[in-house]
Amino acid sequence: MSETPIFSGFTKETVRFFNGLRRNNNKEWFERNRETYETRVMAPAKLFVTAMGERLREIAPKIVAVPRVNKSIFRLNRDTRFSLDPTPYKTNLGIYFWEGARPKMESAGFYVHIEPPDVMVGGGMYMIPDALLGRFRSAVVDPKRGAEIGRIVSAIRGLPGYTIGGEHYKRVPAGFDAGHRNADLLKHKGLYAGFETKIPEEFFSARLVDYCFERFAPLAPLNRWLMKLYG
Repeated sequence: MSETPIFSGFTKETVRFFNGLRRNNNKEWFERNRETYETRVMAPAKLFVTAMGERLREIAPKIVAVPRVNKSIFRLNRDTRFSLDPTPYKTNLGIYFWEGARPKMESAGFYVHIEPPDVMVGGGMYMIPDALLGRFRSAVVDPKRGAEIGRIVSAIRGLPGYTIGGEHYKRVPAGFDAGHRNADLLKHKGLYAGFETKIPEEFFSARLVDYCFERFAPLAPLNRWLMKLYG
């Protein structure tokens, strides 16, 4: 009886695949290298999703981790219908773990972005759905919840290497005090934080799960705060 495979890291071939794709972003090159994509990108990515999902349940019990394309693993093909960029493939591997029952892109979660020579781990909500934007702004200026998110954002900003993203508007929305202590957050259409670095040694071993978990953990309070918008 064969043993269930476990995640043991990505490989140098994973890095070489994306470097080659960046130089040869066309269908012919991809088809010649499809086997490498399947065995050195997709196969370890699926094992990583399973292993990382299990670990994340320590801090996010309702995390969703589905090791399939268009679930936790973003598709490699680009949608070029409305793009000025005709290249058919993304040159990165994107993996997302989301919380709750809403569609993944409408949910707070944890994200891994692998684009050699860099890797980024992050958390939060990249784009707050329009239906929740009013709740977000009300929470930002609420005496209790606003103070909470202020502390969370301040703590993340104080971590070496982390940045806060999601600001979209140039001005504070009408009806809100531009002098409010959280005025900058009112300009956001998303609220997320990330840590970006060169691909670490852990990338090539099972220790990548621990590496990502250690960088996800400080972002769990941000996700929990955002999840309350659904209530």
